[in-house]
Amino acid sequence: MERKERRRLGRVAYSSAGIAVVCDTEAVIRVGVLDVGPSGASLILPAETADLTGKDLILIADTMIMYADVVRQERLENGAWRAGLASRKFSRDVLQYLFDSIELKSKYEESNDE
Repeated sequence: MERKERRRLGRVAYSSAGIAVVCDTEAVIRVGVLDVGPSGASLILPAETADLTGKDLILIADTMIMYADVVRQERLENGAWRAGLASRKFSRDVLQYLFDSIELKSKYEESNDE
């Protein structure tokens, strides 16, 4: 089932650096966030990023975490990509993944402080 991006719900500019984790591969990509809204977001992806259309990812930027599908990805003149996201409701599995990752990072940082 293909999900279309819904632009009628307002997005606001949200210029920020962030990371995106591709759920099926757990690949981490440094991204630029352009705008966000209740129905999704748009990102700038590095030129070497593979086509993510149809993939789900977790976007982390400043004070926001979003679970979303990549619904479009367009090459820009400078070689980078612009991607449109459609937000998804967090599933129990995705939330558990996030909590487990946060716990592991916290334990790692504690052991390095000693």
